Amino acid sequence: MDSVKRYFGFDEAGTNLRVEVLAGITTFLTMAYIIFVNPAILGDAGMPKDAVFVATCLVAALASLIMGLYANYPIACAPGMGLNAYFAYTVVKGMGFSWQAALGAVFISGCLFLIVTLFRVREVIVTGIPHSIRIAITGGIGLFLAIISLKTAGIVTGNPATLVTLGNLHDAHVVLAIIGFFAIVTLDHLRVRGSILIGIVGVTILSFFFGGNEFHGIVSTPPSISPTLFHLDIKAALSTGVLNVILVFFLVELFDATGTLMGVANRAGLLVHGKMHRLNRALMADSAAILAGSMLGTSSTTAYIESASGVQAGGRTGVTAITVAVLFLLALFFAPIAGVVPGYATAPALLYVSCLMLREMINLPWDDATEVVPAVLTALLMPFTYSIANGVAFGFISYAGLKLLTGQARQVKLVVWIIAAVFLFRFFYLGSE
Repeated sequence: MDSVKRYFGFDEAGTNLRVEVLAGITTFLTMAYIIFVNPAILGDAGMPKDAVFVATCLVAALASLIMGLYANYPIACAPGMGLNAYFAYTVVKGMGFSWQAALGAVFISGCLFLIVTLFRVREVIVTGIPHSIRIAITGGIGLFLAIISLKTAGIVTGNPATLVTLGNLHDAHVVLAIIGFFAIVTLDHLRVRGSILIGIVGVTILSFFFGGNEFHGIVSTPPSISPTLFHLDIKAALSTGVLNVILVFFLVELFDATGTLMGVANRAGLLVHGKMHRLNRALMADSAAILAGSMLGTSSTTAYIESASGVQAGGRTGVTAITVAVLFLLALFFAPIAGVVPGYATAPALLYVSCLMLREMINLPWDDATEVVPAVLTALLMPFTYSIANGVAFGFISYAGLKLLTGQARQVKLVVWIIAAVFLFRFFYLGSE
């Protein structure tokens, strides 16, 4: 036990094994939806859903384990939402490529990812992010979590006239989500340990009585992964038409994962003078996970913004991520239990975390428009375009542009100009996808 404490630095982080495990359970519960959502989305691309279910659990466990053991960060990884939709609906269904070729594109983008990580290019990019944009990434992720959680809870719903509108507040699921939210906030204010987890479990129990939830058993045998294992087609992915796809995968993976790492680490107080000490290890973890995922049979893997819920529950070390990894492996056999927790039970936890993440915005230099405007655009575009990468893109482009127009170009680091140019190329040549 002492060796575990020393390796993960419990004393320095002000935590203990119980808190870390509890935080890991909290993170897992808020992101367990991917076990069921990912197979559904990739299934629309013609992939065998049962095999994708196994691949999702395995790659999430592997990536989170590497993040915990090697990088020692409380950040869990799994196949990314948004990237799986791009994979299924744009690349396969929209552009007509086979899912095997799309997996090949993911593999190649993962190789590029690994190369820029090994040569510390990603680290240079991260350290080159302006302070105001770094703050905005945390706040933007908070807003992104907010719209995800409000939609999942049913409090906000789509509307063709106004894009979004208020949901049905008489719906039992919405009422249970609201009860869960106030319970979590109250318990956390009273400094009750595990308040977020208590809220999630509490709403899940109530869902059996008032939400129409049903229990479907405890144990099930995992399906075979062979229909997707090593079925990627790299040769097809190198064809002219898929080169653009590879670049989009690469750019979104780069800034989605990087933004999440910075945002969650900042929320956990793990940034020292704006830097992550073990950043390259964390970047290596998600780089390796992309390659592993493409070979197992799933779309790009990335760091998960839901890790912020575990951080709020006290997670500060890699034990939180390792706990998530163990639970993903168990989910292979205990899928019925994982499926019992409804989305409206985890939504209140994410909404509370989003509220807390927004307080980072107070640290912006509000008297300097060339710093504040790019930061605010970064934060706003994340939820409004449903993409962390798009928010980061608009932040970099507007930051470089405003500094140039106001005669402050010399204050901007070279890496910022390069990133802004790459994003402009992406939007004008490749389009918004």
